[in-house]
Amino acid sequence: MTPPNVNIAILSLGSNKGDRGDFIAQAVSQIQQSVGTVVRVSGFYESDAWGFDGAPFYNAAIAIHTKKSAQDVLAGILQIEQSLGRTREGQGYSERTIDIDLIAFNDEVISADGLKVPHPLMHHRQFVLLPMRDLNIDWNHPQSGKSIPELLAESGDDSKCVRVGKLDSPLDRYPLQRYNYIAIEGNIGAGKTTLTNRIAADFNAKTVLERFADNPFLPKFYEDQPRYAFPLEMSFLADRYQQIADDLAQFDLFKDFIVADYHIFKSLIFAKVTLSEDEYRLYKKLFDIIYREMPKPDLYVYLYQNTERLLQNIRTRGRSYEQEIPAQYLEQINQGYLDYIKSQQNLNVLMIDVSELDFVKNQEDYITILEAIRTRL
Repeated sequence: MTPPNVNIAILSLGSNKGDRGDFIAQAVSQIQQSVGTVVRVSGFYESDAWGFDGAPFYNAAIAIHTKKSAQDVLAGILQIEQSLGRTREGQGYSERTIDIDLIAFNDEVISADGLKVPHPLMHHRQFVLLPMRDLNIDWNHPQSGKSIPELLAESGDDSKCVRVGKLDSPLDRYPLQRYNYIAIEGNIGAGKTTLTNRIAADFNAKTVLERFADNPFLPKFYEDQPRYAFPLEMSFLADRYQQIADDLAQFDLFKDFIVADYHIFKSLIFAKVTLSEDEYRLYKKLFDIIYREMPKPDLYVYLYQNTERLLQNIRTRGRSYEQEIPAQYLEQINQGYLDYIKSQQNLNVLMIDVSELDFVKNQEDYITILEAIRTRL
């Protein structure tokens, strides 16, 4: 599974100068920090220098999830090469501290100045194909249609290329699977669904996503809140209860944990803002009955964004029925979440202020959130 609008890129790394393994490990770490999430890593392979007489190379391959274009990925890895002492002089082969090649980008064929994807020589090189095979990904060459094992069998490359060690995965730094159930929460437009999808794709988790788009009362509520507040909140409560009960009960053998973009307690937070006092008292009686039966998340992550940023995000995503949401309503919801968090003694709550972060576009900001979760771990 990959998150929506995220690209999968395969990179080949090599080094034959200095501490070869350390240069590759440093490059992988920098790629994780600034280019994309490293979701698969190969082992280290040692091979003879290709195209010139020089010391043997260490080679490896990684697969990344990235929001960047192929051209931006290339620019990022060239910058990382430079930071690790790589100098590109002339067109020939030479010794290097690090060499990073963009081998594949989704299933695309790209032919541009300075960028050829898939790499035009990949199918002739064992030191590229053997590490790629380690990644264990479902990828066929978009031009020949051949799988990695088929490309290996036909490569014609009989040079020495031997697996000699293990490359550590950057994701091992974030053992999120220690939690069985993580809930990502936040106000309207805080980015909770986006973050849920990214974490699920990067860490092999099952998603539980709120089905707000199917609620027939939502557009009506934004037009006439007093009239539709109670049926809206009751509808949300019933849907959330049913969805969580169903999804959490269905254990997925192929996923490591569950991550949801809401926690059922949000029903009470929104209801307190939208309902009259009499309606809220009735609603809370029903909610308390249901809430006692619901499983609680092992980690509750609250994404705080200030009202100005929330309004900006709401305008950007362009849902017509949300465009008239007043700032005061968002401020009330924010305060409701903060009051709830303060009242929770037995819930493992992590609040992250993301008002100055853009974890959709900036890999560094996404890593900042993972680091916050790691610290809580």
